[in-house]
Formats: sequence, C-alpha cells, structure tokens
Amino acid sequence: MPSSGRKPRPAAQGAPSEPRERTRSQIRDDAARAALEPLGDGERPIGLLAAVAVAGALALANAIAYFAGAKIGGKHPGASVLAFSVLTGTLAVGMALARYWAVILFQALLTLIILLFSLFLVEAESLGGAALCVGVLVPSGWLFWKLIRVMGRIQVTRRQGLPRA
Repeated sequence: MPSSGRKPRPAAQGAPSEPRERTRSQIRDDAARAALEPLGDGERPIGLLAAVAVAGALALANAIAYFAGAKIGGKHPGASVLAFSVLTGTLAVGMALARYWAVILFQALLTLIILLFSLFLVEAESLGGAALCVGVLVPSGWLFWKLIRVMGRIQVTRRQGLPRA
C-alpha cells in the first residue's frame, strides 16, 4: 500500500487516546461474561464434581499402587509417583473448595493428558490400544470443556466480592 509521505504524529502526553471501536468478538465475550452467574453458596456444578472425583481417584489409586509394591517396567517407581499423588490430592481438595487455582492447574494436567493420549493414538498398533486412547480422550475432553464455564463462574464470584462457595 503506498504511503502518503506523512508520518503519524505521536499522541500528546497526558492526552486521552481515542477510544477504539469494539470488535464483534469483544462484544460477544462481554455478553458471555455477563450471562455467567456466580456460584451459589455450596454450589458445585457437575463438571467440578467430576473433576474432584477424578483427581481424588487418581491420587488414591497411585498411592495405593505405590505402597502395594506395583512395578512399572519391572522396577518399583520412585517418589515421583507419590509426588503426583500429593499433587492430584491437593487439586481435588482445592477444587472441592471451588478454588480457581486448583481448577486451572487441573485443566493444565488435563491438557497434558489429552496431548499425550493423542500421540499414543497416532502410534496405536492395535484396536485395543486405540480404544484405550479414545476411552481416555473423550472423557478428558468433556471434563476440560465443562471446567471452562466453572472457571468463569468462580471468577465472577470472586470479582463480585461474594463469599467463596
């Protein structure tokens, strides 16, 4: 595009900049935020309850397997299994208390699980292996999707200064 030869003038210091016109996506985002209701006292949406159950089950199952002497590749796993159990247990408690940090960290964990099992699905050599991957991917994706709205509702609750649910 040819230039008119003029250089744009810098805005004067202290002068308010011209307000920009809002885009359709900004308008749509604001409407979605306005439609979110804060969490009620003690309210736990189904996605949050499912996440608490999954995180708690992972924590418990890994800890039980570790102390029962389960072996991975013929060797007893290191303390990292216990660290994972502590992490998922902490996330389960945090999500049960409707804490935003716990939900977003659990979503990060779900993201890693989805990426990992997507790669496993690409490399699956049998129908059973592919079915296992799909069996992990579908519920993980559903849970990830359900937690997005939950995180928004937790944020609305915090922004409005309401007591934590």
